[in-house]
Amino acid sequence: MTSPSRRQRVPRAIRERQMIQIAEEVFASRGYAAASMDDIAERVGVSKPMLYEYFRSKEGLLAACIAQSRTELREATELAVAGAPSAEEALRRGLRAFFDFVRERRRAWSLLRHEGSLIGTSVWAEIEVIRQQHADLIVKSMADHFETGSLLRVEAAAEFMVGACERLAIWCERNDEVTPEQATNYAMEILWKGLSGRVR
Repeated sequence: MTSPSRRQRVPRAIRERQMIQIAEEVFASRGYAAASMDDIAERVGVSKPMLYEYFRSKEGLLAACIAQSRTELREATELAVAGAPSAEEALRRGLRAFFDFVRERRRAWSLLRHEGSLIGTSVWAEIEVIRQQHADLIVKSMADHFETGSLLRVEAAAEFMVGACERLAIWCERNDEVTPEQATNYAMEILWKGLSGRVR
């Protein structure tokens, strides 16, 4: 007969996802410095050594949380811009996907927004990968719509957009009545003016 411990064993991938989900909640509510591995382990229902077996350190666990959010944000943005008929529509769809993510995934956004300055290089690297992925996606989704020789201009605009949209998202946090649609419209009013004259 199967023992109770075997019946209750959770596959590693599912257990890891549970750990990341709980850790995201704790990091977002308490901040990285105040969060404890003991508390996270207790909430997940595992031992603290198991957390360290999976992630090696608290910083490693936070990096895993950010990597998960990075994947989800990238997938949402790629899905949003797929098949866009024009550069303007691709930009609008991508912006909307970002602001929807900020509104719907507040805990994940909180980690990206607050924790980078508190910890070491591995998490900074994760955050920088997120920014670069978004800049690259903007370039990829819009470059074919612009005049030959304008790629550097598109790349520069993409880098600008990533930074500007982060700041706009922070402003939206202070003005919770601003919807993702409104934030997208505000961003389009400013960003598209600098690009529209270069469209084929």
